[in-house]
Amino acid sequence: MEFLTLAMLIAVGAFTLKSRDERRRIALLGSHLGKYQIEKLMENLTEGYMRALGEKDPERREQVWRQMSSSETKLCDQFNRFVADFSKVEEADARVSTLAFPLPYAARLLPAATFDLRKVLLVHAQGVTNAATNSLNRSAKNKAYTMSAELLLMQHSCHWFCKSRAVASARMMVRHKTSYEQLLASVAPETRKAYDALTGS
Repeated sequence: MEFLTLAMLIAVGAFTLKSRDERRRIALLGSHLGKYQIEKLMENLTEGYMRALGEKDPERREQVWRQMSSSETKLCDQFNRFVADFSKVEEADARVSTLAFPLPYAARLLPAATFDLRKVLLVHAQGVTNAATNSLNRSAKNKAYTMSAELLLMQHSCHWFCKSRAVASARMMVRHKTSYEQLLASVAPETRKAYDALTGS
């Protein structure tokens, strides 16, 4: 009986610490993201892409693609400013646990099993910028596909920072019907290589 009571107290304590750490992380990221309209711009882009893909008239479809170009530029500008802003965060506060199980303050207790979100956000910024400028001269459809993947992987990284990789992957599957593996396979090769090197995915 005493063992069960002790186990329950430990579990409650661990959950409390984990929740406190998550709230701190959410508040930190939110304080930086709140200055920008990145999420709204992402929604506008997604809706615009779907509208263009569903447009039957070629001339009208091309017009929608051109309209998306200015939205992509605006999103790149905002995201790059956010990344520059977040780069000023202390390294200890920006580290993300790569452990398969949730451990309160794991990023501080086991720094070897972490990655630096600031560096990963730089990878995302480069990937999003490259997709927007279409440096590989992809078709409008393929450009939109790559841009969407780059943005969703960035969103996954943010959720991973706030919660865990498992929670981030589950959210991606529920909200976008896309697995973490699909995201990695869909971003540009340069993004995938740099991202894997930093996160150990």
